[in-house]
Amino acid sequence: MIRAGLFQNNPAFGKIEANVEYVLDILSDVKFDLMVLPELFAAGYLFENREEALALADSPGTGYTFEAMRRLAHEKNALVVYGFPEKSGDRVYNSAMAIYPDGRFLVYQKTHLFNTEKNIFSPGESGFSVFDFRGIKVGMMICFDWRFPESARKLALLGAQVICHPSNLVLPHCPQAMVIRALENGVFTITADRAGDESRAGQSLHFIGHSRIIAPDGKILGELGEVEPAQLVVQIDPSQALNKSVTSLNDLFADRRPEFY
Repeated sequence: MIRAGLFQNNPAFGKIEANVEYVLDILSDVKFDLMVLPELFAAGYLFENREEALALADSPGTGYTFEAMRRLAHEKNALVVYGFPEKSGDRVYNSAMAIYPDGRFLVYQKTHLFNTEKNIFSPGESGFSVFDFRGIKVGMMICFDWRFPESARKLALLGAQVICHPSNLVLPHCPQAMVIRALENGVFTITADRAGDESRAGQSLHFIGHSRIIAPDGKILGELGEVEPAQLVVQIDPSQALNKSVTSLNDLFADRRPEFY
């Protein structure tokens, strides 16, 4: 069993230090083994242009947000996953970082960009991969990746037991869809969304909240509401995601017939 958590915040655009410190303050007395924060949780979402995103971006392993999350992972002896704008030369990616307690880290770059993100970010090049944390196989995807079932399926086929899903959701369908993603792949999913509204760059967006932790059988183990910034921690048994049986004669993966897909 591990304590799996998520954080739902409402960041002020560009106020990276204040947004990070708010999260650290709330989590200071919270015990967890895995914590997932939203997509772009410290920077905000609606960039005016790519140059503004680059100005707020960090190269992996550098910057205020990374150092703060590295300390959090170390102090809590936990894996911390969060979304951030990643700088790579003159490119900026919408990325997620997973930091181990010893400071090691891995980066995933968002594969499926949503709407005007295509004007700001370069399409991700990392691809989907799975890594080990204390004997548990963990994968990452970001927000709109949910709309492509191949995202979660690829991670599950690679052995993921837990899928961490930092998000900034504006469409209403994802919370319900993630029940299906968990069920059809027999995995735990942790969708950490943001809440609130943001108006910049000629757009006004309302983020739907409803962050959820879902079990391999589709059961919602914990959920937050639409508007409140908050944290949530539940106990999960990742070994349940190793069992892909549907009936005594059916297995989610063994019964696949990809030659017909």
